[in-house]
Amino acid sequence: MYEGAVQDLIDELGHLPGIGPKSAQRIAFHLLAAEEGEVQRLVEVLSVVKSRVRFCTVCGNVTEAELCRICADPRRDQGLICVVEEPKDVVAIERTREFAGRYHVLGGAISPIDGIGPGDLRITELMARLSETAITEIIIATDPNLEGEATASYLARQLAPFGLRVSRLASGLPVGGDLEYADEVTLGRAFEGRRMLSA
Repeated sequence: MYEGAVQDLIDELGHLPGIGPKSAQRIAFHLLAAEEGEVQRLVEVLSVVKSRVRFCTVCGNVTEAELCRICADPRRDQGLICVVEEPKDVVAIERTREFAGRYHVLGGAISPIDGIGPGDLRITELMARLSETAITEIIIATDPNLEGEATASYLARQLAPFGLRVSRLASGLPVGGDLEYADEVTLGRAFEGRRMLSA
């Protein structure tokens, strides 16, 4: 344990996802040893991100405008919606160059252990989109883990009455993995081999 401001910095860094106590300590001491200008740039970037970045009013992706660049692109297929958990998943799928439709970011996955239910996700907004545009297919691209599978099953049941084609990304993605860490080839094959979901 350190004293005062140093311990406060380590504690705050430790709250970040994927940062354990040792990593938080290493980052804190890196910042302490860094040039004043380097630390100031980090502070400015964090401030700008918090003040400028928001979520797209249509899909929920991160953007600095009202619409993200994908929703604003008229060349994208409006009949296809790929449903993902987080904005980072949009980036992972875009890297494959296999998908030319639009996205819907749920903002997480159903996880009763963490107290996250369907009402905590952007599912109502997805249903609203179905009545606004001519959607032909929903591709569910939630993570291939327990929470992602539960979310996919729930969505399949909710979407069944709409008579849409509802598919799920195919094998090629490891169970328990995150889309963010999959390579382009694996994600591309998963898109090509997606399967239909029944309610």
